[in-house]
Amino acid sequence: MLQPKSVSESRTLLTDLVFPPDTNHHHTIFGGKVMAYVDKIACIAAMRHCRKPVVTVSSDSFDFLAPIKTGEAIHLEAYVTWTHRTSMEVFVKVEAENLLTGEKRLTARAYLTFIALDENGKPTPVPPVIPETEEEKKHHAHAEERYALRQKRKQNPIM
Repeated sequence: MLQPKSVSESRTLLTDLVFPPDTNHHHTIFGGKVMAYVDKIACIAAMRHCRKPVVTVSSDSFDFLAPIKTGEAIHLEAYVTWTHRTSMEVFVKVEAENLLTGEKRLTARAYLTFIALDENGKPTPVPPVIPETEEEKKHHAHAEERYALRQKRKQNPIM
């Protein structure tokens, strides 16, 4: 069995400034741009956890909660919440920050699943994860339920 790793070992942060080319006619960041940021930072967190190449296999519970405007900072935080044999669930939180006032607000959150790959591109085992903070324990406690829902959705694509 692989040595368990703490959630903090996979924690990844990214902050960027939202410029006009990143935005739509409402002067808010394109949803697809946010999704690309989320997939990228989640991939980094997953690779930090397993130290192997990974691929995205699902993105679920992707909730857009508020817009991010031109001139604000987009701040993302990602970490591995739970692992199965070869898969890892990664939680990503997205916030906007008004750089003039310091006000921050939650703008999106998502769970993504990644599979670790060996040198032949085949799924390979990943280390278990150890949650430490209350927030990490909360995500971890409900992860098996989310895993079961993903498996059910795979078997019945009309869900």
